[in-house]
Amino acid sequence: MGEAAEKARGFHVTTTRKQVITAALPLQDHWLPLSNLDLLLPPLDVYVCFCYKKPLNITNSVAHETLKTALAETLVSYYAFAGEIVTNPTGEPEIFCNNRGVDFMEAGADVELRELNLYDPDESVAKLVPIKKHGVIAIQVTQLKCGNIVVGCSFDHRVADAYSMNMFLMSWAEISRSDVPISCVPSFRRSLLNPRRPLIVDSSIDQMYLPVTSLPPPQETTNPDNILASRIYYIKADVLEELQNLASSSKNGKRTKLESFSAFIWKLVAEHSAKDPFPGKTSKLGIVVDGRKRLMEQENNTYFGNVLSIPYGGQRIDDLINKPLSWVTEEVHRFLESSVTKEHFLNLIDWVETRRPIPAVSKIYCVGSDEGPAFVMSSGRSFPVTQVDFGWGSPVFGSYHFPWGGTTGYVMPMPSPVYDGDWMVYLHLTKGQLKFIEEKASHVLKPIDNDYLNI
Repeated sequence: MGEAAEKARGFHVTTTRKQVITAALPLQDHWLPLSNLDLLLPPLDVYVCFCYKKPLNITNSVAHETLKTALAETLVSYYAFAGEIVTNPTGEPEIFCNNRGVDFMEAGADVELRELNLYDPDESVAKLVPIKKHGVIAIQVTQLKCGNIVVGCSFDHRVADAYSMNMFLMSWAEISRSDVPISCVPSFRRSLLNPRRPLIVDSSIDQMYLPVTSLPPPQETTNPDNILASRIYYIKADVLEELQNLASSSKNGKRTKLESFSAFIWKLVAEHSAKDPFPGKTSKLGIVVDGRKRLMEQENNTYFGNVLSIPYGGQRIDDLINKPLSWVTEEVHRFLESSVTKEHFLNLIDWVETRRPIPAVSKIYCVGSDEGPAFVMSSGRSFPVTQVDFGWGSPVFGSYHFPWGGTTGYVMPMPSPVYDGDWMVYLHLTKGQLKFIEEKASHVLKPIDNDYLNI
């Protein structure tokens, strides 16, 4: 991919048409409050991108119309995506479900699919997803020079987590293929996440979250190695299995692939920071946990919104480097174990209620100048990449893209679109960390390329 990607580095995307797609049926204007768990998210946009080979049986113009017609029908059920975020009298965000609609852009790019440097999404994916200016979600459909199609979306993280977005993508694809009724009708029943009365506040939440008014001042860096950048890799299934075996122990049994991989990256991040002259520093790892199955029963697969917590652990960098991978994996398992319970999420909901209307955020984002590196692992294993088929086949590539700023890194493993059991991994870390990981872990993480994707 190297030479072709270098030639395509400066490719241009030109918007050819812009429309606003509203729900196909009239909706009654109403307000939809954000839940206490939604309120833990700052105003950040998340991006997702899918690349498709040129439809054989239909023209691209017909494909565009199919997407727009299906989107209008999908918005009937997913009406929150057709609304707007507004500020209520207390200063908190709410969704005004007014069927304002979704900005839908059609575009063209002077680049072929094989020339896209998907390994570096900051150069490729970033140009193929829309910058959302209005509403809750925006969509861009780009026709490449070779006739292939890219579908990109950006959405407000305060309204939806990845699980909710995956539901929307699946429903949009099903309606595009005329597979109706849709298999998953979203629930916006906010009462599922109501705080308890009376409130029960556990002090353990104070160790994980804090009001934004208590955030330390942002750090500035002039070292190019400390600037965050994004990369996409793949891991073969057999390598992942070997890593899991290495991370497990006979005493504690087999740990999950996510725990094992998290520990593996944690050791690498710590090792990269070993050149830091300050002894005794700690590194923090947070792991995103979905609370649906813990909080809900009948509606655990359909609730639309954020049902997330980010428990984290901190360990001395010396220990992370010198102790075996199985020890680090046990530390990951230990801090996760206490935070994957129903009680944890109930405590978190109540804790937010006591702080409103002051926003709060996970402490994993708060890395002071005297602390070591921190990053968050977010599992995208439920990413339905092969099922987002709008009627002309599954994507040859699909990934989330989340350059969220700040100094805390972000890592998201997702299923491979081409080989069962393989993972694709999105890394948003400092350039220095990425370079070090590529040097030390080239046997595990391999840059995504056309040969792997068969394009």
